Amino acid sequence: MAVTSPSFNAPVKKYWWLTKRKIIKRYMKDARNLMATQEENEVASALSLVNAALAIYPRYEQALELKAWSLLHLRCFREVADMLQDYIPSVKMANDESGSVSSDSYSQTLSREGLDLLSSHGVQRVQSFKCFSVSELKKKVMARFCKSCEKEGYWRYLVLGKACFRLGLLEDAMILLQTGKRLASAALRRESICWSDDSFSVSTIDTNSQSSTPPRTLLTETESITQLLTHIKFLLRRRASALAAVNAGLYSEAIRHFSKLLDGRRSAPQGFLAECYMHRANAYGSSGRIVESISDCNRALALDPTCIQALETRASILEKIRCYTDSLHDLEHLKLLYNTILRDKKLPGPAWKRHNVRYREIPGKLCALSVKIQKLKKRVASGEVGNVDYYALIGLIRGCSRSKLERAYLLLCLKYKPDKASNFVDKCELANESDLESIKDRAKMSALLLYRLIQKGYANVMLAIKDGETAEKRKNKKRELALQLEQEEAEENEKTLVENNTKCLISSPSNVDSSVFQGVFCRDLSVVGDLISHVGFNRPIPLFQ
Repeated sequence: MAVTSPSFNAPVKKYWWLTKRKIIKRYMKDARNLMATQEENEVASALSLVNAALAIYPRYEQALELKAWSLLHLRCFREVADMLQDYIPSVKMANDESGSVSSDSYSQTLSREGLDLLSSHGVQRVQSFKCFSVSELKKKVMARFCKSCEKEGYWRYLVLGKACFRLGLLEDAMILLQTGKRLASAALRRESICWSDDSFSVSTIDTNSQSSTPPRTLLTETESITQLLTHIKFLLRRRASALAAVNAGLYSEAIRHFSKLLDGRRSAPQGFLAECYMHRANAYGSSGRIVESISDCNRALALDPTCIQALETRASILEKIRCYTDSLHDLEHLKLLYNTILRDKKLPGPAWKRHNVRYREIPGKLCALSVKIQKLKKRVASGEVGNVDYYALIGLIRGCSRSKLERAYLLLCLKYKPDKASNFVDKCELANESDLESIKDRAKMSALLLYRLIQKGYANVMLAIKDGETAEKRKNKKRELALQLEQEEAEENEKTLVENNTKCLISSPSNVDSSVFQGVFCRDLSVVGDLISHVGFNRPIPLFQ
């Protein structure tokens, strides 16, 4: 049996080698020709041929490489991340931290440090970015990659680095691109004939060779990777500055940094923008700008519907202005999301997706959330629904004038009009183009609800101002009437006093003091009375004939 076993297996290997290899070669040749056209339909056809070749030989390196480049060309970044997720640094370090038991304590320490450096929670990210520019981080990460780099192609790091950038994993993208660039340079040095030809280049298709990388010129590919790394470093530096300003309580400075990121000329990945909108919403809420905070939460949830921190922020802000119904709706949505996480026993999305909450924190958060929901339901049942602080919503103080209200309302309407709600998507590099319509629909729906809330706030504040103006008019009218009555009474008293003085003058003209009379006529009348009394006509002169 031992003698016949090799002779029995030989024809089987020979048969597979003669038949399957020819099929795979034909598939790969046709796929390369289709990829050379760089047209979307042709690339999709090439991808189907590569999948057929991988169905025959799943570990065929050239087919895997061509499939990765095809998916990247078709902008299927999530499929690339799913295909090569074992090479993502944060995922690999997190898996090693949680599941693997190693006897080498140094490797465990390295894993913890790498996980901290790639953490996306709060201040750790600000501190971790300071380590990305030094050579020590490269040594730590490269120590984990270089064990199998000689056996595996460096195309994995270049393709996966570009895909991670589009997915918003900027730290991972930077490490992968730098790793791929370094491995490509090392491979070129080994293959170069003389030192004068030593320079970095990515692999290009050679019709006479077996390489499967798509055709690119040396200068173009080098410049694209360099520019992408520069852009990633700029985004990380700006975000680190903004988060540092938030932690220091400088909310206006943080808003300025986040606004430069979000309103910049160059587009940014979807996941990165969602995170920036979420952090800017917190800064707006801390500075008392309610509408801006709710709007940023809406945009973050339009880009990422499972963003837990955005839901928490919007619910707390709505509760702050006593809009309990909408706040209760967000809390119910958040509770449903927590229950789904506990049911599936994992956070939503694929393993490589970043979250701002940890799985072990979910049960405690769910208990606190249930208590909060019960309190809000009691408030709503007791009738505390219409007591919304619309002044805080619009950003005005009580007792403001009508002109200030109209100006603030006009600015809010121009800025948060539902027709302009989806304009921010134009500056966003989506992970999947098929999500564009759903993102726009979510953005328009949430913007419409916010716009209606602004209109309702304007109507209530305007009604309060009108009531105040009416009450003020009534007070002014009463004041004018009282003043008019006082003036009429003063005139009546003065008239009565004049009449009494005149009667006294006529009845006893000798005793009348001449200083009482004012005017030429009164003095003449006094003189005439004295002359008549001297003559002997001591009779009173009638006042009216």
